[in-house]
Parts: sequence; structure tokens; C-alpha cells
Amino acid sequence: MSKKSADKAFRAIVKRLASVRSILTITHARPDGDALGSMLAITLAARAAGKTAYMLLLDSIPPRYEFLFPDERPAAARQFAALASEVEVVLVVDTCAFAQLDGLAQALRDLRERVIVVDHHATHDDVGTVRWIDTTAAAVGVMIGELLDALDWPVEFAAAEALLTAVTSDTGWFRFANTDARALRAVARWLELGVRVDKIYAKLYQSDRPERLKLLQRILSSLELHCDGQLAVMTVRKADFDQTGARPDETENLINEALRLKSVEAVALITENVDCVRVSLRSREKIDVAAVAKRFGGGGHQRAAGLRSTENLEHVRERLIGAVEEALAKAK
Repeated sequence: MSKKSADKAFRAIVKRLASVRSILTITHARPDGDALGSMLAITLAARAAGKTAYMLLLDSIPPRYEFLFPDERPAAARQFAALASEVEVVLVVDTCAFAQLDGLAQALRDLRERVIVVDHHATHDDVGTVRWIDTTAAAVGVMIGELLDALDWPVEFAAAEALLTAVTSDTGWFRFANTDARALRAVARWLELGVRVDKIYAKLYQSDRPERLKLLQRILSSLELHCDGQLAVMTVRKADFDQTGARPDETENLINEALRLKSVEAVALITENVDCVRVSLRSREKIDVAAVAKRFGGGGHQRAAGLRSTENLEHVRERLIGAVEEALAKAK
């Protein structure tokens, strides 16, 4: 989306949200910190502005983010039809892909005129009537902060904490290449509201269960190097979850451990689930992993992307290694 188109979409969404009295905000399956923080922040701000606002999740809240929801749990997917019938707008945040909106794709198509999207991923579908897609934003949390400023909706402590969680989780605590002055300016404003980064850091990164460390041990043991050391591939099988007692959500961020290796330009973490194989991809600078993921029906960012497949794990693994090898060869 060009800057001109993005600015037009931004203004259209501001106008739409300012005019309505009720909103339902949803996000993608397997929600991360950016998805949850963005959804919660706009819901809290809308309520503070006198709106009726609901939020809905397709999956449960990962335990590391439960601190954001001390008094309320988002509605479940089965409640979508009832809630959507009550509101004037359905806001989708941190995704614009039907594949990530498990079970709601047709319902969203049917409600298209009432659906709007705020997202920062490069890959997107024809979701809703107005889509503000800004791939330059470090996190959707940054975009939601700007939206709330334009709407002049109150951002109180809990909303600021949610937004800070959104941005810090999507920037790897400001370590990733997407960290920029725009994101840091937004963070500074939330800190002025009393949010403490040390407390957020402790909740996100210093609250692991022993089972997660056991899973990390398994993941590192599976690490293989390909393409002259430029590609690291790690595998998590169903048996690893069973034998360590770890949960699928506890794989979050473990992919980044392989980037400690100097030679590695790209990393793939392949996870075997009950119903599918999920692949997370990360890269430094040489290749666009979103383009690699797109070949398998996935998507994301240039440096962070993902996909899922119903094919056999070994088949996915071999095809993926070949796709990354081609991308690395073209990048020379």
C-alpha cells in the first residue's frame, strides 16, 4: 500500500470509528503480544470514550500475557455472530489474512461492509471495506496509538501498558531491525503515563516455567545447519511437548536462539501440531522470508514470517530447505 493510500485509509478509519457507538475488535489465531495488546488497548480506549466495545479471541490467551487481562476475558469464537450483530463495526487488528482468522472467514465476508482492518504485514487478503496497511510500522501497537491520538480517545494506564507490551514484543525488546524512532516516540509517551518497562520485561521474559526451558533444550538439540551454515533448521515434534510438559504457545521467541550463530542468515522452526505443521521463519538481511512463506500459502514480514501446512513434516522440511536455498542463491 502506498503512503498516499495508507493515509487515506487512516483518515477513513478515524472518521468511521469516531462516528460509531459500538465496536467489536478481533485478531488472529495464536495471538502474540502485538495482537493482544493492540486489541485490548483500543477496546479500553473506546470504552473510556463512551463507546460500547467488545473483544474476541479465536484461541486462549497465552499465560505470559494473562497479566494484561486481570478482570476480563475476551469472548470466544462461538460468540462472534451474536456480538457482531450488536455492533456497528468489526475491527480486525494485526492480520489481514483469512487463513489466520480460523472459522470466521465466511462470516467476515458476509459482514464486509462493517469490517475494517489495521495491520502492518505485507501479505493481505480482501478483508473488509477499509484497510489501513502500514508495513513500515514496527508493530500494530504503534498504529493503534496513532489512531487513538487522532480520535482523541483517552489512553489510561492499562491501555498504555497494553500498547507497550504490543510494541516491545514485536520489536524483540527493541532488538529487531523494525525498531525505529516512530516506535520509540510512542513508547516514551506511554512511559509518561507510569508504565514501567522493568515490570513488563519481567512478566514477558522472566516468568517461564521449567517446562519451557526443557523444550528449549530439545529445540537446540534438533538444530541443523544447511546452505553452508546460512540456514538453521530446528524441529519440535508432538512427542517433545508430551515429554517435556511444555505447551505449544511456549515456543514463542525460541526461534531467535539460532540467530546467536554468526553464520546464520535465516532460521526455520518447524513445529508438529495435532492438526498441522507450523513453520516460523526469521532472517537477518539477505532474504525476504515473507516471500518464502508465500510459496507455501503463508506470509508476514521480510524478516519474520510464518506458514502452516497439512503435509508431512519431513516433506515440508525438505521443500522449505530448498526454497530458502534458492532465496539465498538469488541474494548473492
